[in-house]
Formats: sequence, C-alpha cells, structure tokens
Amino acid sequence: MEFRLLGPFQARQEGVVVDLGVRRQERCLLGLLLLDVGHLVGTDRLIDLLWPNRPPASARSAVHTYIGRLRAALGPYRVRIATGGDGYLVQNDGHTVDVAELARLVHLAGGSTDPAERVRLLDRALALPAGPLLADTADDELRDRLAGPIEDLRLTGVELRAAARLALGQHTRVVIELTPLVARHPGREDLVATLMTALYRGGRQADALGLYRRTRRTLVEEIGVEPGARLREVHRGILRADHRLARSDRPVYEVRVRGEALPWSVGGHPALEFCNTFAGWRHEPPVPGAEWLRGYRTLAVWTGHAGLVDDLAVDRLIDLGRRDPVGAAVALDEVRTLRARLYACLTDPADGPAFDAVARYAEQAARTLVFRPEADGRGRWRPDPTTGLRLPVHAAAWSAAELLADPRRLTVRVCPDPRCGWLFLDDTGMRRWCSLATCGRTAAQTPCRGT
Repeated sequence: MEFRLLGPFQARQEGVVVDLGVRRQERCLLGLLLLDVGHLVGTDRLIDLLWPNRPPASARSAVHTYIGRLRAALGPYRVRIATGGDGYLVQNDGHTVDVAELARLVHLAGGSTDPAERVRLLDRALALPAGPLLADTADDELRDRLAGPIEDLRLTGVELRAAARLALGQHTRVVIELTPLVARHPGREDLVATLMTALYRGGRQADALGLYRRTRRTLVEEIGVEPGARLREVHRGILRADHRLARSDRPVYEVRVRGEALPWSVGGHPALEFCNTFAGWRHEPPVPGAEWLRGYRTLAVWTGHAGLVDDLAVDRLIDLGRRDPVGAAVALDEVRTLRARLYACLTDPADGPAFDAVARYAEQAARTLVFRPEADGRGRWRPDPTTGLRLPVHAAAWSAAELLADPRRLTVRVCPDPRCGWLFLDDTGMRRWCSLATCGRTAAQTPCRGT
C-alpha cells in the first residue's frame, strides 16, 4: 500500500484510494506509527501524542482497542501491525509512506557524488505533496509537535539541491529559488551562505554582502549569536574576491543527516571518516567547511550515521547535550584531541606518543563495552549508553582501536593535495588519487602515498 501523511491522510492500493473505515482517532494512531514505519513506538509515547494534556484513565486500553480495529481494517491489504515490548510498529513490508520516501530520497542525494544525480533525486523528493501533516486527522498542537523534523528535512533537501545546482553552474536558478526561502528562514545559515555564493557568482557582490549584514543583525539581535564558521568564511571570501567562490565546479564535501553536515563517506572505515574533513587538514587558512565537528549535536549524529551507536542513543545524546552544554563542550574537545592523535597515527607510523594517546582512549572505551544482540541474531560490542556525554568519545576510540589493530591499516593512503589530505583504504594498491569529486585530482598528478 501507499500511505500519504502530508496533507489529508490517504491510503492507496495500486493507485486507487482505499477507505479503511476507521475513525479519526484511529487514523491518527496509524499515522503516528507510519511516521516511524518499521520502528517500535512505545505506548506511553502514543498516549502522550494522542492525549497531550490529561490522558483518560482508559487511554492504554483505548490504544489497544484502536490497534485491534486497525489490524482488522488493514489485514486484507497485508499491512501488519506488530506488538513488541510495550509498543507497536507497522511492519516495513514494501509499503510506501510519503514522509519515509522524502527521507530516503534526501539521504540518497546526500550520499551521491554526482551533482546532476543529486538534483534528480531531490527534484523527486521535493515534488512530493507538501501539505500540512495529517491535515484532516491531527489537531494543530499535535501537528506542531511532529512537523518540525519533516520541515527541516525538506529544507535540507532544498539546501542540498541548491548546492548541487551551484556545482552545475546554475547560480541564477539558485537565486530565484532561495530568495523567498531565506526571507522566511533568515536564521537558516546554510541557505543564506548558498544564496550569497549564488549572488556573488551572478555579479551581485553588493547584494550578497547586504544579505550577510541583514542575517548577522537578525542572528545577533533575535538569537544572541554571531554567524557560524561557514557563513563568515563565505563573507570573507567575497570581500577578498576568493576565486574558489566563483568556481561552478566546486566539490561537494558533505553528507546531510538530521540537518547536520557530516564528512563525506569515502574513507571506507568509521575511524577514517572520523579523521576526514570536508576540505582537508592541510590548507591554511581553512577553506569553507573544513571543520565538521562544529558542535556536540553534530558529533552525536555522526556516531549514529557511522553505526557506532543506535538511533535511540543518538536521541539521548542530543537531549543530554542540550541540557548540559558545558559537559558537551568538554566531550567535544576531548574527541577533537582523539581525532588529531588518530590522524597522526595514520599518517606517521613512527609517532609513538600519538599511538600511546589513542591506546589510552581505547583502554577507557574497552571498560565500557557491553554486548548488544542484533536483529539478525548476531551481535557486537558497543560502548555502554550509560556513559552519557562521553559515549561518542568511547565509540570513536573503539573504532580507532579496531582499525589500528587490523592489517588493513597498512593499506590506508593519504591524498597529498594541499587542499585535501583525506585518508582512505586501498586494498588493491591501484588507486592513484583520492577522489575527483573530493579534491579534483587527476591521475596524471602525484599519486596518493601509502601511510
């Protein structure tokens, strides 16, 4: 079946609208489960969403009754609602949900190295209906609680598509598309930076600088913060007529997950991605986006994206970091130190102090490991989530230890380009450059050296 949650709730079978014959509250419950299709949604969370203020004493039994009616209505269409622990999930048996399809296409586009392919995928994603979430089913309060991540995902898709169009030389189209969006989202710095770049490429330097001044004033007066690193660097680049801003073929160095810009996955191992940056270790001053570990939230999202912790742990870490910004800053500084030591290990095998430092981090991580069974019957050792804000430090350290103890470490190569310095595995010994889309090298240039 095909389920549409953006706009009025709708279920379709082979393109034909199906009337499930269930009540509004039951449709709302089904919508909540479909927002997390394939994942367990706890009964307590369902009650909190369905009755946010004062749930009735019979709320739990009402949810059970609703589930029974939904199972009866969906059974003929082979849509299964499973019970697991204290919650329910809609089995992901090939059914499509528009919100999940939006996320899938944006994720695929974020991982694509071809700007034209990115545009194609994101055109499909952004062509999906953009109506209010569960328009005829959820009330305004519930919609406000649920729609934020979806709107953020759509905006991330717009940002990715605009960046890809810049890479294809379509700066005029980017200006037309982003100008009204930036007016509605003046604090969305990636949108502003991309629009500034497009204006600059179109010969509108004064407009780009004026946009920066307005954005900075909004950020300072309404939020109390200065513009971030990328926006400041684009501003500086325009002031000094940096030729890189004028390039239509500027490489894309990042992948977007949960709205966070993470290192592009080209290294072949989480420990290498941990070391890699958008634009490399060796350029002074750093080119725009050269530092990906900008905040603790970015670190938490990366650990989940790299498979070092699960999604539940990521949510917990983000919440902890928001409630304890001082502790999050300490953990972030620690993980940056670990990253620098690991990079030294991988680029200079004679650096004994760097190996000793990583070993100490790995020993601390080893004391926190617990065995976690996986859905396929196997399992793996992961750092204990109860370690709190230091969980990403332990996760990165254990991944580093696994790589350093693996013979594959001998196949790690480093790109010598002064703009790059990325690390990647090369089991064949045949690759002669890092990646054309990463640093623009060609096979005729000096080959990457083994570490």
